[in-house]
Amino acid sequence: MTPDQYCQDKAASSGSSFTSSFRFLSQDRRRAMTALYAFCREVDDVVDECSDANVARTTLNWWRNEVAAVYGGKPRHPVCQALVPIVKQFKLPQEHLLEIIDGMEMDLDQPRYADFKSLQLYCYRVASVVGLLSAEIFGYSDRQTLKYAHDLGIAFQLTNIIRDVGEDARRNRIYLPMDEMQQFGVTAADILNARETENFHKLMAYQIERARQYYRQAFDHLPVVDRKTQRTGLIMAEIYQAVLDEVVASGCHVLKERVSLTTRYKLWLAFKAWLKN
Repeated sequence: MTPDQYCQDKAASSGSSFTSSFRFLSQDRRRAMTALYAFCREVDDVVDECSDANVARTTLNWWRNEVAAVYGGKPRHPVCQALVPIVKQFKLPQEHLLEIIDGMEMDLDQPRYADFKSLQLYCYRVASVVGLLSAEIFGYSDRQTLKYAHDLGIAFQLTNIIRDVGEDARRNRIYLPMDEMQQFGVTAADILNARETENFHKLMAYQIERARQYYRQAFDHLPVVDRKTQRTGLIMAEIYQAVLDEVVASGCHVLKERVSLTTRYKLWLAFKAWLKN
């Protein structure tokens, strides 16, 4: 199996909304995005699948060494081997790949967030940085596009957090800011025990509006000159906003249910967004 084939298999097995948009890219950009996504999945899996925090931390340090090898050595992992020509072609900064690992490591140290400011750092590392790397791969003329990529990444991660409240709680993780939970009269015990109260629904409505605001900010930042090159990000946005809409339409029962879209529906949304943009 070649490094590129490994990345394709890794991306395909995830069932993520991201991969539905890759088929609209040119071959070299699709290859780059698939490798980047596979890298994100690999380091995320370290934290999600390893029950020993010390082992997970050691493994993440191994990945940091692999990233260093991508930029000046011989990486051993097929994902990093696939990244070698990509970081050169698209001039992807090494520090961005390392920040993604830093974000994943936060899950080992910080199962709660005191306020939105502290949550923003996590969202930046695990999502905005991916958006910035994606913008480099897609191409842009106006640096304002990087503000769009940053905010769109935050919007995507907030959507994930809203959709996965119950799933994260079962891993003893709460990504809802603690001060906002207190403001709406929702306790950590409510989340961990899946108590769906009226106050919980008010809290989630607040989170959903914030996510929508980040989508609006992102779209406002995107210059017209770069709208065509960034179409893949806009396709992703169409799909992620549909997830958010489905959460609302289903009654926001995210403590016990996880909303997902069918592959066919995601492809239809992707095609519609491609024609629109």
